[in-house]
Order: sequence, then structure tokens, then C-alpha cells
Amino acid sequence: MKKAVFYHAGCPVCVSAEQDILNIIPKDRVEVVHLGIDTTKVQYAEDQGVQSVPALVMPNGNVLHINFGAAIEDLK
Repeated sequence: MKKAVFYHAGCPVCVSAEQDILNIIPKDRVEVVHLGIDTTKVQYAEDQGVQSVPALVMPNGNVLHINFGAAIEDLK
């Protein structure tokens, strides 16, 4: 089964959203990617349609932008 991917940058908005996501989706069904630490995945996230973080990319490819922590451009 393909996992959802939660992208964030470590800001308070992102950390709060991460905690909420992990309370909703079982941990084995979501991959958490901290783009502030793993900058190699910023372009990949953008290619998936992520415009800002925190964002959740669903297994079907839909991108759910959650609140607003930082623009993807700010992470490059």
C-alpha cells in the first residue's frame, strides 16, 4: 500500500500539524519528511504539487495544504 507523505519545515505550525496528522493517520501509513533537514526532497515535493508546508500528499496524488508555515520557494 502506498503511503501518504507529510511535508513540513519544522516551524511551530508544521510541528502542530504533524502531531495532528499522526493522531489521525496510523504512523505506518504516512511518511514524514522534514524539508528543513532533508533539502534534497524539496524539488520532489514541488514536483508533486506542494506549494507550501505543511502539506499532506495523499496516496492518490491529491495535495492537501494545511494552514501556512512557509512557501516551498522559501525552502530552496
